[in-house]
Amino acid sequence: RVGFVGTGIMGAAMARNLAKAGYSVTAWNRTRSKATVLENDGIRVADSLSDVARDAAVIITMVTDTPDVIDVVEGPEGLTAAMASGATLIDMSTISPKATKELAGRLAARGIAMLDAPVSGGSWGAQQGTLAIMVGGDPEVFETCKPVFEAMGQKITLVGSNGMGQLTKLVNQVLVAGTAATVAEALVFAAAHGANLSQTIEAVAGGASGSWQLANLGPRMVQGDFAPGFMVKLQQKDLRLVIESAQDKNVPLAVTSIARELFTDLESRGMGEEGTQAIIKSIEKRAGIEARQSVPSNNDAEK
Repeated sequence: RVGFVGTGIMGAAMARNLAKAGYSVTAWNRTRSKATVLENDGIRVADSLSDVARDAAVIITMVTDTPDVIDVVEGPEGLTAAMASGATLIDMSTISPKATKELAGRLAARGIAMLDAPVSGGSWGAQQGTLAIMVGGDPEVFETCKPVFEAMGQKITLVGSNGMGQLTKLVNQVLVAGTAATVAEALVFAAAHGANLSQTIEAVAGGASGSWQLANLGPRMVQGDFAPGFMVKLQQKDLRLVIESAQDKNVPLAVTSIARELFTDLESRGMGEEGTQAIIKSIEKRAGIEARQSVPSNNDAEK
C-alpha cells in the first residue's frame, strides 16, 4: 500500500505508474479535483492526509516547496498524526537539503524512516516512467523501497545520507539552467546569421555539444512550443534553493545567476507557468531577433 500526496503535473503521472505496477495507491491533493481524475486508474482518493497515511507502508510526497512538505508531513492535520512506526516517508519534491536533514531526524525519533528522492526528467519522464531519481537516506531503507522507485524511473541512484538526494538535485538544476540558457543563446545566434535551425540542431546534437536540453527543448524553442514539461516558476524556486545553498559554502555561481536573471525576466512578463524552454524569449528580447523555424518532429524524421 502506497500513499501519494501531491498529484500535479508530475505527481499524477507518477501515481499512475505505481498503480500500473500493481501497487494499491491512495492519493491526496490540496485541490481535490486534481486527484479525483486518478480514480479511473484504480487509485483511491483520500479525504484527508490521515486517510492517506493509515495502513500505508510507504508514503510519497510530491509538492512544491519546503514549507509545503513540512506542512503536509508535520502540520496540525499532517501525515505523522497517522503514520505508524516502521513506515517510510519518501519525499520526491525538490526542497532545501538542510531542511530535509532536519525533518529526517525528527521522523527518525518517531520510528519513521525517510528517503529524499527528488527527480529529473520533467512531465515527459514522469509519464513514461523514465525519471532519474537521486536518493538520500539509509541504504537498507533504499533497497526496501527500490521496487517503488523502479515503477516510476529508470536511473535510480543512492547518493548518500538524508539531504544528499536534494543536494544532487540542485546540482542537476545548476546544469539544467545553464545548459538551457546556452541552447537558447546558440539558437538565437544561429538565427541571426540566417542558419536553418532544424539542420543546425541535427548537426550539433550528436557532437560534443549535444545534451538532453538541446535534443528535447531546442526543437520546442524554435517551434514556439512553450507548453510546460517543467514550469519557469518551479525552476526559479529550485534556483533559489541553489543560490541559498551556494551562499552557505561561499561558492560563486556566475553562470547560474545569469540563467536565473533570464528566468526572472520571463516571470516579470507573466510567463512563469510556461515551460523552461521559454528562456529563449528572454534572449530574443535582448537580441531583437525571433528564432522561430519549422523543426521536424521525431515522427516526421522517421518518415
